[in-house]
Amino acid sequence: MSGPVHSLAARYYTDPAIFEAEMLGLLSRTWQLAGHVSQIPKVGDYFAFEIAGQNLFAIRGRDSEIRCFYNVCQHRAHELVSGSGTTRVVVCPYHAWTYELTGELRTGPNVKSVPGFDKSKVCLTEVCCEDFNGFLFVNLDPQAAPMDVWFPGVREELHAYVPGIDRLAPLEWVEIPEKCNWKVSVENYSECYHCSLNHPTFASGVVKPETYDISPLERGYVLRHTTECQDLEQMTYPIDLSVEHAGEYRSWFLWPMVSFQCYPGNRLNTYHWRARDVDTCTVWRGWYSADGAEDQVVRDLAMQDRETTVEEDIHLVESVYRGLKSKGYKPGPLVLDPECGVNSEHSIETLQQWMREAVDG
Repeated sequence: MSGPVHSLAARYYTDPAIFEAEMLGLLSRTWQLAGHVSQIPKVGDYFAFEIAGQNLFAIRGRDSEIRCFYNVCQHRAHELVSGSGTTRVVVCPYHAWTYELTGELRTGPNVKSVPGFDKSKVCLTEVCCEDFNGFLFVNLDPQAAPMDVWFPGVREELHAYVPGIDRLAPLEWVEIPEKCNWKVSVENYSECYHCSLNHPTFASGVVKPETYDISPLERGYVLRHTTECQDLEQMTYPIDLSVEHAGEYRSWFLWPMVSFQCYPGNRLNTYHWRARDVDTCTVWRGWYSADGAEDQVVRDLAMQDRETTVEEDIHLVESVYRGLKSKGYKPGPLVLDPECGVNSEHSIETLQQWMREAVDG
Protein backbone atom coordinates (compact mmCIF):
# COMPACT_ATOMS: atom_id res chain seq x y z
CA MET A 1 0.00 0.00 0.00
CA SER A 2 1.44 3.39 -0.99
CA GLY A 3 2.07 6.01 1.66
CA PRO A 4 0.71 9.57 1.92
CA VAL A 5 1.21 12.11 -0.85
CA HIS A 6 3.58 14.84 0.31
CA SER A 7 3.51 18.52 -0.53
CA LEU A 8 5.96 20.06 -2.98
CA ALA A 9 9.52 20.71 -1.90
CA ALA A 10 10.19 24.27 -0.81
CA ARG A 11 12.44 24.93 -3.81
CA TYR A 12 9.41 25.00 -6.13
CA TYR A 13 8.44 28.24 -4.40
CA THR A 14 11.75 29.79 -3.33
CA ASP A 15 14.21 29.00 -6.14
CA PRO A 16 14.76 32.02 -8.45
CA ALA A 17 15.74 29.66 -11.29
CA ILE A 18 12.36 27.93 -11.11
CA PHE A 19 10.61 31.29 -11.13
CA GLU A 20 12.51 32.35 -14.25
CA ALA A 21 11.62 29.06 -15.93
CA GLU A 22 7.94 29.68 -15.13
CA MET A 23 8.06 33.20 -16.58
CA LEU A 24 9.59 31.94 -19.82
CA GLY A 25 7.49 28.77 -19.95
CA LEU A 26 4.26 28.30 -18.01
CA LEU A 27 3.24 31.95 -17.69
CA SER A 28 4.04 32.63 -21.34
CA ARG A 29 1.98 29.68 -22.58
CA THR A 30 -1.23 29.99 -20.56
CA TRP A 31 -4.31 32.21 -20.65
CA GLN A 32 -3.99 35.29 -18.44
CA LEU A 33 -6.57 37.94 -17.58
CA ALA A 34 -5.66 41.31 -19.10
CA GLY A 35 -8.76 43.35 -18.27
CA HIS A 36 -12.37 43.86 -19.24
CA VAL A 37 -13.82 44.84 -22.60
CA SER A 38 -15.72 47.71 -20.95
CA GLN A 39 -12.35 49.46 -20.50
CA ILE A 40 -12.16 50.03 -24.27
CA PRO A 41 -15.75 50.55 -25.49
CA LYS A 42 -15.01 52.85 -28.46
CA VAL A 43 -12.87 52.64 -31.58
CA GLY A 44 -9.29 53.63 -30.73
CA ASP A 45 -9.62 53.01 -26.99
CA TYR A 46 -6.63 51.19 -25.52
CA PHE A 47 -4.99 50.14 -22.27
CA ALA A 48 -1.53 48.81 -21.48
CA PHE A 49 -0.84 45.86 -19.20
CA GLU A 50 1.86 43.33 -18.32
CA ILE A 51 1.86 39.54 -18.62
CA ALA A 52 4.84 37.29 -17.75
CA GLY A 53 7.15 40.29 -17.68
CA GLN A 54 6.04 41.44 -21.14
CA ASN A 55 4.54 44.86 -21.80
CA LEU A 56 1.40 44.64 -23.96
CA PHE A 57 -1.61 46.70 -24.94
CA ALA A 58 -5.18 46.05 -26.05
CA ILE A 59 -6.92 48.31 -28.56
CA ARG A 60 -10.32 48.38 -30.28
CA GLY A 61 -10.13 48.63 -34.06
CA ARG A 62 -12.40 50.37 -36.55
CA ASP A 63 -14.05 47.02 -37.18
CA SER A 64 -14.90 46.95 -33.43
CA GLU A 65 -12.57 43.98 -32.93
CA ILE A 66 -10.21 44.01 -29.94
CA ARG A 67 -6.60 43.14 -30.68
CA CYS A 68 -3.62 42.78 -28.38
CA PHE A 69 -0.04 43.62 -29.30
CA TYR A 70 3.39 43.67 -27.72
CA ASN A 71 3.90 47.27 -26.65
CA VAL A 72 7.00 47.89 -28.72
CA CYS A 73 7.75 49.84 -31.90
CA GLN A 74 9.22 47.75 -34.70
CA HIS A 75 11.66 50.54 -35.55
CA ARG A 76 13.97 50.86 -32.53
CA ALA A 77 11.98 49.26 -29.69
CA HIS A 78 10.48 52.25 -27.90
CA GLU A 79 7.28 51.52 -25.98
CA LEU A 80 4.26 52.78 -27.88
CA VAL A 81 1.62 53.57 -25.23
CA SER A 82 1.24 53.77 -21.48
CA GLY A 83 -1.77 53.69 -19.20
CA SER A 84 -5.03 54.02 -21.09
CA GLY A 85 -6.56 56.43 -23.57
CA THR A 86 -7.93 56.76 -27.07
CA THR A 87 -6.23 57.42 -30.39
CA ARG A 88 -6.91 57.47 -34.14
CA VAL A 89 -3.59 55.76 -34.90
CA VAL A 90 -0.73 54.44 -32.76
CA VAL A 91 2.22 56.82 -32.90
CA CYS A 92 5.60 55.94 -31.42
CA PRO A 93 6.81 58.80 -29.16
CA TYR A 94 10.45 58.24 -30.21
CA HIS A 95 10.50 58.78 -33.99
CA ALA A 96 6.78 59.06 -34.83
CA TRP A 97 6.47 55.81 -36.69
CA THR A 98 2.73 55.45 -37.06
CA TYR A 99 0.65 52.26 -37.02
CA GLU A 100 -2.93 51.50 -37.93
CA LEU A 101 -5.23 50.17 -35.20
CA THR A 102 -4.78 46.74 -36.80
CA GLY A 103 -1.00 46.93 -36.26
CA GLU A 104 0.16 47.61 -39.83
CA LEU A 105 2.69 50.39 -40.37
CA ARG A 106 1.09 53.45 -41.93
CA THR A 107 4.14 55.68 -42.27
CA GLY A 108 7.33 56.97 -40.66
CA PRO A 109 9.34 60.16 -41.18
CA ASN A 110 11.54 59.89 -44.27
CA VAL A 111 11.00 56.14 -44.72
CA LYS A 112 10.21 56.65 -48.43
CA SER A 113 13.80 57.69 -48.98
CA VAL A 114 15.05 54.24 -47.92
CA PRO A 115 15.82 52.08 -50.99
CA GLY A 116 13.67 48.94 -51.00
CA PHE A 117 11.69 49.94 -47.93
CA ASP A 118 8.41 47.96 -47.87
CA LYS A 119 6.04 49.14 -45.18
CA SER A 120 3.80 46.10 -45.76
CA LYS A 121 6.52 43.98 -44.11
CA VAL A 122 6.41 46.01 -40.87
CA CYS A 123 3.67 45.22 -38.39
CA LEU A 124 3.24 45.17 -34.62
CA THR A 125 3.53 41.71 -33.10
CA GLU A 126 0.05 40.47 -32.20
CA VAL A 127 -0.74 38.06 -29.38
CA CYS A 128 -3.68 35.68 -28.98
CA CYS A 129 -6.61 37.24 -27.17
CA GLU A 130 -10.16 36.13 -26.37
CA ASP A 131 -13.31 37.77 -25.06
CA PHE A 132 -14.48 35.38 -22.32
CA ASN A 133 -17.89 36.63 -21.19
CA GLY A 134 -16.61 40.20 -21.35
CA PHE A 135 -13.24 39.45 -19.76
CA LEU A 136 -10.22 39.91 -22.01
CA PHE A 137 -7.63 37.13 -21.81
CA VAL A 138 -4.30 36.85 -23.62
CA ASN A 139 -1.86 34.03 -24.28
CA LEU A 140 1.68 34.72 -25.48
CA ASP A 141 1.84 31.33 -27.20
CA PRO A 142 0.93 31.93 -30.88
CA GLN A 143 -0.22 28.28 -31.10
CA ALA A 144 -2.41 28.43 -27.97
CA ALA A 145 -5.50 26.22 -27.91
CA PRO A 146 -8.76 28.18 -27.39
CA MET A 147 -9.94 28.90 -23.86
CA ASP A 148 -12.87 26.50 -24.24
CA VAL A 149 -10.34 23.70 -24.67
CA TRP A 150 -8.42 24.73 -21.58
CA PHE A 151 -11.54 25.41 -19.50
CA PRO A 152 -14.39 23.35 -20.97
CA GLY A 153 -17.89 24.34 -19.93
CA VAL A 154 -16.87 27.26 -17.71
CA ARG A 155 -18.10 29.94 -20.11
CA GLU A 156 -21.60 28.37 -20.07
CA GLU A 157 -21.62 27.76 -16.30
CA LEU A 158 -20.78 31.41 -15.66
CA HIS A 159 -23.75 32.44 -17.79
CA ALA A 160 -25.98 30.16 -15.73
CA TYR A 161 -24.77 31.37 -12.34
CA VAL A 162 -24.37 35.06 -13.21
CA PRO A 163 -27.44 36.17 -15.19
CA GLY A 164 -26.59 39.17 -17.32
CA ILE A 165 -22.83 38.60 -17.12
CA ASP A 166 -22.40 40.18 -20.56
CA ARG A 167 -23.74 43.47 -19.15
CA LEU A 168 -21.37 43.52 -16.19
CA ALA A 169 -18.50 45.97 -15.88
CA PRO A 170 -15.99 46.60 -13.10
CA LEU A 171 -17.29 48.59 -10.15
CA GLU A 172 -13.92 48.42 -8.41
CA TRP A 173 -10.61 46.59 -8.55
CA VAL A 174 -8.51 46.33 -5.40
CA GLU A 175 -4.77 45.76 -5.77
CA ILE A 176 -3.27 43.61 -3.00
CA PRO A 177 0.53 43.14 -2.76
CA GLU A 178 1.68 39.96 -1.03
CA LYS A 179 5.19 39.03 0.11
CA CYS A 180 5.16 35.48 -1.13
CA ASN A 181 5.67 33.40 -4.25
CA TRP A 182 2.57 33.45 -6.44
CA LYS A 183 2.01 29.70 -6.02
CA VAL A 184 1.68 30.06 -2.24
CA SER A 185 -1.17 32.54 -2.74
CA VAL A 186 -2.84 30.37 -5.41
CA GLU A 187 -2.63 27.30 -3.16
CA ASN A 188 -4.16 29.15 -0.25
CA TYR A 189 -7.05 30.19 -2.48
CA SER A 190 -7.52 26.63 -3.70
CA GLU A 191 -8.42 24.95 -0.40
CA CYS A 192 -10.89 25.68 2.38
CA TYR A 193 -9.30 23.38 4.97
CA HIS A 194 -8.23 26.62 6.70
CA CYS A 195 -11.51 28.54 6.31
CA SER A 196 -13.42 27.84 9.54
CA LEU A 197 -10.38 28.62 11.68
CA ASN A 198 -9.10 31.65 9.76
CA HIS A 199 -12.11 33.21 7.97
CA PRO A 200 -14.90 33.49 10.57
CA THR A 201 -16.94 36.06 8.64
CA PHE A 202 -16.83 34.10 5.38
CA ALA A 203 -17.50 30.80 7.17
CA SER A 204 -20.37 32.02 9.33
CA GLY A 205 -21.91 34.85 7.30
CA VAL A 206 -21.53 33.81 3.64
CA VAL A 207 -21.16 30.04 3.15
CA LYS A 208 -21.74 26.78 5.01
CA PRO A 209 -18.23 25.31 5.33
CA GLU A 210 -19.56 21.81 5.97
CA THR A 211 -20.93 21.78 2.40
CA TYR A 212 -17.73 23.13 0.80
CA ASP A 213 -15.91 21.06 -1.79
CA ILE A 214 -13.26 21.76 -4.44
CA SER A 215 -12.87 19.38 -7.36
CA PRO A 216 -11.00 19.42 -10.66
CA LEU A 217 -13.10 19.17 -13.79
CA GLU A 218 -12.78 15.91 -15.71
CA ARG A 219 -11.08 17.75 -18.57
CA GLY A 220 -8.99 20.88 -18.79
CA TYR A 221 -7.32 22.93 -16.07
CA VAL A 222 -10.11 24.02 -13.74
CA LEU A 223 -10.75 23.65 -10.01
CA ARG A 224 -14.44 24.16 -9.22
CA HIS A 225 -15.47 25.29 -5.72
CA THR A 226 -19.05 24.51 -4.64
CA THR A 227 -20.97 25.19 -1.44
CA GLU A 228 -24.30 26.40 -0.11
CA CYS A 229 -24.98 29.86 1.25
CA GLN A 230 -25.28 30.38 4.98
CA ASP A 231 -28.75 30.43 6.59
CA LEU A 232 -30.48 33.65 5.58
CA GLU A 233 -30.66 35.01 9.13
CA GLN A 234 -26.86 34.70 9.33
CA MET A 235 -26.00 36.13 5.91
CA THR A 236 -24.05 39.37 6.12
CA TYR A 237 -25.80 40.83 3.07
CA PRO A 238 -29.21 40.39 1.40
CA ILE A 239 -29.84 37.83 -1.35
CA ASP A 240 -32.89 37.05 -3.47
CA LEU A 241 -33.46 33.30 -3.45
CA SER A 242 -36.05 33.53 -6.24
CA VAL A 243 -33.17 33.80 -8.73
CA GLU A 244 -31.74 30.47 -9.90
CA HIS A 245 -28.51 29.49 -8.11
CA ALA A 246 -28.80 32.48 -5.73
CA GLY A 247 -28.45 30.18 -2.72
CA GLU A 248 -25.11 28.79 -3.90
CA TYR A 249 -21.48 29.84 -3.93
CA ARG A 250 -19.45 28.64 -6.88
CA SER A 251 -15.93 29.44 -8.00
CA TRP A 252 -13.92 28.43 -11.05
CA PHE A 253 -10.14 28.63 -10.69
CA LEU A 254 -8.56 28.73 -14.17
CA TRP A 255 -4.98 27.54 -14.02
CA PRO A 256 -2.65 29.19 -13.40
CA MET A 257 -3.69 32.66 -12.20
CA VAL A 258 -7.39 33.55 -12.52
CA SER A 259 -10.56 32.76 -10.62
CA PHE A 260 -14.19 33.71 -11.14
CA GLN A 261 -16.31 33.65 -7.99
CA CYS A 262 -20.08 33.73 -7.87
CA TYR A 263 -21.05 34.69 -4.34
CA PRO A 264 -24.54 33.86 -3.03
CA GLY A 265 -27.01 36.21 -4.66
CA ASN A 266 -25.31 35.78 -8.07
CA ARG A 267 -22.68 38.42 -7.24
CA LEU A 268 -19.62 38.09 -9.48
CA ASN A 269 -16.11 38.85 -8.36
CA THR A 270 -12.68 37.81 -9.57
CA TYR A 271 -9.16 37.15 -8.43
CA HIS A 272 -6.24 37.50 -10.78
CA TRP A 273 -2.62 37.16 -9.81
CA ARG A 274 0.54 38.72 -11.22
CA ALA A 275 3.95 37.26 -10.37
CA ARG A 276 6.40 40.10 -9.68
CA ASP A 277 9.48 38.13 -8.68
CA VAL A 278 10.16 34.89 -6.85
CA ASP A 279 9.32 36.50 -3.49
CA THR A 280 6.35 38.75 -4.31
CA CYS A 281 3.08 38.79 -6.20
CA THR A 282 0.07 41.04 -6.59
CA VAL A 283 -3.55 39.97 -6.38
CA TRP A 284 -6.30 42.01 -8.03
CA ARG A 285 -9.73 41.56 -6.48
CA GLY A 286 -12.46 42.61 -8.91
CA TRP A 287 -16.11 43.42 -8.15
CA TYR A 288 -18.74 43.94 -10.86
CA SER A 289 -22.20 45.40 -11.36
CA ALA A 290 -24.56 45.93 -14.27
CA ASP A 291 -22.87 48.43 -16.60
CA GLY A 292 -20.53 49.31 -13.72
CA ALA A 293 -23.34 51.26 -12.04
CA GLU A 294 -23.19 52.04 -8.35
CA ASP A 295 -24.42 49.09 -6.29
CA GLN A 296 -24.31 49.45 -2.52
CA VAL A 297 -24.63 45.71 -1.87
CA VAL A 298 -21.56 45.06 -4.01
CA ARG A 299 -19.67 47.94 -2.38
CA ASP A 300 -20.47 46.66 1.11
CA LEU A 301 -19.57 43.08 0.18
CA ALA A 302 -16.27 44.23 -1.34
CA MET A 303 -15.41 46.18 1.80
CA GLN A 304 -16.34 43.26 4.04
CA ASP A 305 -14.20 40.92 1.94
CA ARG A 306 -11.22 43.31 1.96
CA GLU A 307 -11.36 43.80 5.73
CA THR A 308 -11.82 40.12 6.57
CA THR A 309 -10.95 37.32 4.13
CA VAL A 310 -8.37 39.26 2.09
CA GLU A 311 -6.60 40.71 5.12
CA GLU A 312 -6.63 37.35 6.86
CA ASP A 313 -5.15 35.63 3.81
CA ILE A 314 -2.29 38.13 3.53
CA HIS A 315 -1.01 37.11 6.96
CA LEU A 316 -1.44 33.40 6.15
CA VAL A 317 0.40 33.36 2.83
CA GLU A 318 3.24 35.57 4.02
CA SER A 319 3.75 33.35 7.07
CA VAL A 320 3.76 30.24 4.87
CA TYR A 321 6.37 31.79 2.59
CA ARG A 322 8.62 32.64 5.51
CA GLY A 323 8.20 29.04 6.66
CA LEU A 324 9.16 27.64 3.25
CA LYS A 325 12.53 29.35 3.69
CA SER A 326 13.07 27.74 7.10
CA LYS A 327 15.83 25.13 7.33
CA GLY A 328 13.50 23.23 9.63
CA TYR A 329 10.73 22.68 7.07
CA LYS A 330 10.21 19.23 5.59
CA PRO A 331 7.22 18.81 3.23
CA GLY A 332 4.41 17.12 5.12
CA PRO A 333 1.70 14.76 3.90
CA LEU A 334 -1.41 16.20 2.30
CA VAL A 335 -4.73 15.41 3.97
CA LEU A 336 -6.47 13.44 1.21
CA ASP A 337 -9.84 12.31 2.53
CA PRO A 338 -11.40 9.69 0.21
CA GLU A 339 -14.76 11.39 0.87
CA CYS A 340 -13.29 14.74 -0.24
CA GLY A 341 -15.10 17.69 1.38
CA VAL A 342 -13.91 20.85 3.08
CA ASN A 343 -11.24 19.19 5.24
CA SER A 344 -9.53 17.41 2.35
CA GLU A 345 -6.63 18.75 0.28
CA HIS A 346 -7.35 16.78 -2.87
CA SER A 347 -7.52 20.08 -4.78
CA ILE A 348 -3.98 20.86 -3.63
CA GLU A 349 -2.81 17.48 -4.88
CA THR A 350 -4.12 18.37 -8.36
CA LEU A 351 -2.77 21.91 -8.23
CA GLN A 352 0.69 20.79 -7.13
CA GLN A 353 0.76 18.22 -9.91
CA TRP A 354 0.16 21.02 -12.42
CA MET A 355 2.89 23.05 -10.73
CA ARG A 356 5.32 20.14 -10.86
CA GLU A 357 4.57 19.40 -14.53
CA ALA A 358 5.12 23.06 -15.43
CA VAL A 359 8.65 22.90 -14.06
CA ASP A 360 9.72 19.28 -14.57
CA GLY A 361 7.69 18.42 -17.67
